Amino acid sequence: MADDITTTTGIARHGAARLPSVDIDSFNIELKDDEGFLGDRASKGAFRKIFDRWRKPLRKSGEDPFDDEPSDKISKKKLDEMLVGDDTEASAVVHSAIEEFAQELAYVTRRFLKTKSWARTERIVVGGGFRDSRLGELAIARTEIILKSEDLKVDMVPIRFHPDDAGLIGALHLAPSWIFEAHDGVLAVDIGGTNIRCGLVETRWKKAPDLSKATVWKSELWRHADDEPTREGAVKRLVKMLKDLIAAAEAEGLKLAPFIGIACPGVINEDGGIEKGAQNLPGNWESSKFNLPASLVEAIPEIGDHDAAIVMHNDGVVQGLAEVPFMQDVERWGVLTIGTGLGNARYTNRRKENGKDEKVRDENGDEKSEKKTRKAKKAGA
Repeated sequence: MADDITTTTGIARHGAARLPSVDIDSFNIELKDDEGFLGDRASKGAFRKIFDRWRKPLRKSGEDPFDDEPSDKISKKKLDEMLVGDDTEASAVVHSAIEEFAQELAYVTRRFLKTKSWARTERIVVGGGFRDSRLGELAIARTEIILKSEDLKVDMVPIRFHPDDAGLIGALHLAPSWIFEAHDGVLAVDIGGTNIRCGLVETRWKKAPDLSKATVWKSELWRHADDEPTREGAVKRLVKMLKDLIAAAEAEGLKLAPFIGIACPGVINEDGGIEKGAQNLPGNWESSKFNLPASLVEAIPEIGDHDAAIVMHNDGVVQGLAEVPFMQDVERWGVLTIGTGLGNARYTNRRKENGKDEKVRDENGDEKSEKKTRKAKKAGA
């Protein structure tokens, strides 16, 4: 690509390891075992395969309570209803599938915790579409119990926001806090292998400076997988969605910050290119000739009276960032997003909201506060 292409205005780097509130210790790790990628053992598809396997004995006897409906077509809502319904066999099948999936998720989590970048993780937030169900919540709770029975001291909690909203709200934490002053909200984009979701995120910064009360004011969803567009067609549709939201904000009198945060699958390079992991997106997004932030800057050069700043990061990272305000009682935490695959990211809080010192690492790799480090150096002088 030409060196003079502008992809942002200096607010932050794309795919940065250091963000305003956290350091990103790792993301998008692709762990493997003898059976292949570990993420495939704890994905949405993996649960459906487990569920189908538990249906087989009942199918053979002609007593399958789900009739002939394919396991991957049964909605989460119906499965949730079966959990508490009067049909005990159906309930037992769903419970059995939850238990087996929890064992798989515990195995995968165990492997993550053994990696250097996930060492000493205190809490893991679980997001993704699977979390948005009672069966997902039960699987997460059961996974935590399994891990704690093995003396692994880590909490497993469902993400607080709806997964669709979390992918947008997390984009707030890609920007420095000063950008929210005198503005009501920002634009956010969550790109997935099936959908592209754009939203106007209302910061509610004055009520909660830590952004804990942020909410999605308005959003638009496009199932690009149904339309099978070209890459250029997808970008054109994305630009239209963003411009529609800008117009809606103006009509409502909402003042937008000149910032667009983007969550996108894959490993995001500093220049806004995608190194790998975008194979499910329409067209070749990993091409050296394609740069989404640059395309958006060209199409939307200004928001309000200021130049538009655009920052893009991995979608798992961004979804996890929605939890930043609620992770201030721990130092090291991670996110697992259960969807088509298993998104993952591990964070270390850089600064507590109560103003405690930022953490730095000593010569042994252990974390200390800057104040303690300065005091120790002075004592040894």
